[in-house]
Amino acid sequence: MDLRLVGFLTVFGLLITATHTYLYRRLVRDVTQRPRVRRLGRLLFIGLALTLLAGLVAARTLPRPAAVAAGYFAYTWMGLVMLMVPTLVVLDVLKGALHLGRRLRRDPAPADPARRALLAQGAAALTTLGAGTAGAVAFSGAHADPELVQVRVPIVDLPPALHGLRIAQLSDVHVGPTIGGELIEHLVRRVNALKPDVVALTGDFVDGGVAALGDFMKPLGQLESRHGSFFVTGNHEYYSGADAWIAWFEAQGIRVLRNERVELHHDGAVLDLLGIDDLRAFGPGHGPDLVRAAQGRDPKRPSVLLAHQPKAIFQAAELGLDLVLSGHTHGGQIWPASLVVRLVQPYVKGLHAHTDKTRIYVHSGSGYWGPPMRLKAPAEIALVTLERVEPSKS
Repeated sequence: MDLRLVGFLTVFGLLITATHTYLYRRLVRDVTQRPRVRRLGRLLFIGLALTLLAGLVAARTLPRPAAVAAGYFAYTWMGLVMLMVPTLVVLDVLKGALHLGRRLRRDPAPADPARRALLAQGAAALTTLGAGTAGAVAFSGAHADPELVQVRVPIVDLPPALHGLRIAQLSDVHVGPTIGGELIEHLVRRVNALKPDVVALTGDFVDGGVAALGDFMKPLGQLESRHGSFFVTGNHEYYSGADAWIAWFEAQGIRVLRNERVELHHDGAVLDLLGIDDLRAFGPGHGPDLVRAAQGRDPKRPSVLLAHQPKAIFQAAELGLDLVLSGHTHGGQIWPASLVVRLVQPYVKGLHAHTDKTRIYVHSGSGYWGPPMRLKAPAEIALVTLERVEPSKS
């Protein structure tokens, strides 16, 4: 078994154990003194933890109808856990602050057990009700039609012929346990209706192998644009058999950019389109190499880099590229996860000017990963339009 998979399963198992233990203590043990209720609560959370782990495996191994059912149950519960835990942590921080305040005031009054139990019950009720409500809103959000986001990117001294060039970007669809071919068909219809000049596919399109998901993905071969469709790998392609998927995309007529550059000739002007392997790529012959991709490039020509992770912006800026199109973050997907994403990625979503020259657009994803939920981070189809800006005369 791959050591990366072993490491992931170990960390994930520890995380599931820790979160369910925490939920049991805050939602059951702190709420009641009755041994029978505590015992039933303990069995419930042990069962939910085991069901979650088993459901994630079943979602990728069972026949499709059973896999979808297992996936929805397991991942929906995962989403509720992601909503409940931060709520309880905030309440615990507030409780700790109040306790510290009493200590600093040297309040001699002992804690009232009845009042403490009432507060614990209130916190449990607030958390359960809040997570349930937010979960319902997030579930609806994940199944809403992806928003069309119009992005206008100013590029200094862009050749006039490239002014108005349009790139349709899809990213992070995550076809797999709970997403099938219907979403791919819908995305293709909407992109084709936009009549873009270029289609950019910035990784994490699958959570599973070609044999299981290839038929669901086939509509991607019907994408239409003036200069064609271009794909770069995300980390989930590597978890799902990157070599097989790269060959599959190429067979559909979609150009996979692997640390390389292509010249797009558009009305007499040239745009450099670059693409790199994902930063988490692994296996012989895989791994990002932007220097190689940019080798021989005329620095006077405008350039667009396709890179799954926003972290690529740093090297792109060093090389003087104009625009990076990325994804990976899902815009945070379930708020407040966006606050955590900010700790590991320079940008979470939207258009940003990293330097005076180099900009990045971070796509929020066209599907979702894991929990079938999106909260304050709607799915999207991005239409990126390049705009000429005159160089400053100062």
